[in-house]
Amino acid sequence: MDWITGLQKAIDYVEEHLEDDLDYMEIARQAASSSFQFQRVFGILCGCTLGEYIRKRRLTLAGSELAATDMRVLDAALKYGYDSPESFCRAFTRFHGITPSAAKAGGAGLRSFSRLSVKLVLEGGTMMNYRIEKHDTLKLLAKTWKLDGKDEKIHERISGLWAECGNDGTIALLCQGMNPRVIKGMAGVCLDNPNEGEFVYAIGREYAGEEVPDGLTVVEFPAATWVAFSETGRMPDAFDGLWKRIYTEFFPTSGYEPVCGPTIEVYPGDDVYRPDYSFEIWMTVKKKE
Repeated sequence: MDWITGLQKAIDYVEEHLEDDLDYMEIARQAASSSFQFQRVFGILCGCTLGEYIRKRRLTLAGSELAATDMRVLDAALKYGYDSPESFCRAFTRFHGITPSAAKAGGAGLRSFSRLSVKLVLEGGTMMNYRIEKHDTLKLLAKTWKLDGKDEKIHERISGLWAECGNDGTIALLCQGMNPRVIKGMAGVCLDNPNEGEFVYAIGREYAGEEVPDGLTVVEFPAATWVAFSETGRMPDAFDGLWKRIYTEFFPTSGYEPVCGPTIEVYPGDDVYRPDYSFEIWMTVKKKE
């Protein structure tokens, strides 16, 4: 399944289950993606987080129903996933600018957040630098964390982990034995979800076979075909721009498609705000059928 089709399938699934307790992992599976990876790309392509999209669509439908039917505010709150009428009223008022009771009274203006429809728009030809590599195994020496896949501030959390590793000496410890053969720099890695609602994030570098220090572990990736994209530019704009081009330009027009597997972001240095900063994004792929 190509990414555009998968993204639309995931959006259709969300729309069909707006009245249910949506499982982010199941949404991602509709696009043959991991939960974290799907949410990352959804946010870049669609301009809002998955959680924001779900929330705004539910509040749009709730406003329509309250204005057009005799539905009670309590019933609307429960139908659209709120634990109490109070939390529903706060969210409703922030979104629509009026209370649910005012919406029921009629005549007041409501806001509508429309359903997403994915369209492939071909733009002017641009250059993308990438290479295809096959590896039996890849190993990283890394520090790992289990993170909440539904956290809408997950990117801030990950930035905090990098800062924490810099402050507590983890980065310096990893750099001591760095001898890159394949992954040429420090790496941020997103792994498959081990448990529902969670994913593993790792910060590390290529493993050279040395003794593993306390607090670190060896992360091993099985045999796979990887596509490594390289880009130059100031972070985070260049980073987000490359992710967008990967899914809107490379996958729709190449002979490859992403698979649900790890992604590796490779940072050769720490001066990420330079306009000529170079970095890489690695993804596991397979040939389109």
